[in-house]
Amino acid sequence: MQAETSQNLTELIAFTKARVNSNLDGIFSLSKPEKRLVEAMRYATMDGGKRIRPLLVYASAKAVGARIEDADAAACAVELIHSFSLVHDDLPVMDDDDLRRGKPSVHKAYGEAIAVLVGDALQSLAFQCLSTQKSNLSESTKLAMVEILSEATGAEGMTGGQAMDLEAECIAMDITVLEKMHQRKTGALIKASVKLGAICNPQVQKKHLESLESFADIIGLAFQVQDDILDEISETSTLGKPQGSDRAKNKTTYVSLLGLKEARKKTIELSKQALLLIQDLPTPATELREITEYITSRVH
Repeated sequence: MQAETSQNLTELIAFTKARVNSNLDGIFSLSKPEKRLVEAMRYATMDGGKRIRPLLVYASAKAVGARIEDADAAACAVELIHSFSLVHDDLPVMDDDDLRRGKPSVHKAYGEAIAVLVGDALQSLAFQCLSTQKSNLSESTKLAMVEILSEATGAEGMTGGQAMDLEAECIAMDITVLEKMHQRKTGALIKASVKLGAICNPQVQKKHLESLESFADIIGLAFQVQDDILDEISETSTLGKPQGSDRAKNKTTYVSLLGLKEARKKTIELSKQALLLIQDLPTPATELREITEYITSRVH
């Protein structure tokens, strides 16, 4: 059963969705390319999604005493990258999923060619958000943000993880290789979200940044373990995507390697490890603690 979401986290989730959606709507309203492309970009980004990565940006910023306004561009950028990755992952040449966030995937609604272009456009728009942001951050910090997100998105991060995932279909994989794949495919963008939020405070201490990076590594892994559990036990209507799709494709998952009971135990262990890493931050980091619990107890 999903743990009850606290008032603090409920408020931050609502705040994040409203703020990110408002900012993204403004960004798309300024776009002048072909109308159908912008429509499809909105379709991929605006309707649905848990906004966990922007949530982590804001929670991390708050944990180190940064100004929330200075985290807006990063929050939008990570959501744009996440949306781009989902559009491309769903394509027939990738995971071939027809359902995303409870509605037809972009390639089913707009065609495969437009879906490819949507992903391309969302990715470039993410970096434009960071490089042209109207914030109080220094130019060196903005450049550092671009570097963090580009590393998380590229061959050493999310894209490399997807390549490993494709190669691993129908091939036996041990737990070490599986974790390495998910550190890139899922964990890299989660880690980037936490780092981006933290550097919104130019005076963030190195030890605190290192603690947050380690924390992000662990919750990124916990997020994926829980995803594997949900793929096995949740209904399609709850997940918003086809239930059992990993098993149908004969993919190696934490559930297939560990079994459902041990996979659940692993999420609990990872949650405890993550919480220990943020106990010495300059604030109580209440939201980060509650996000950790949310990630390991969510039902979709």
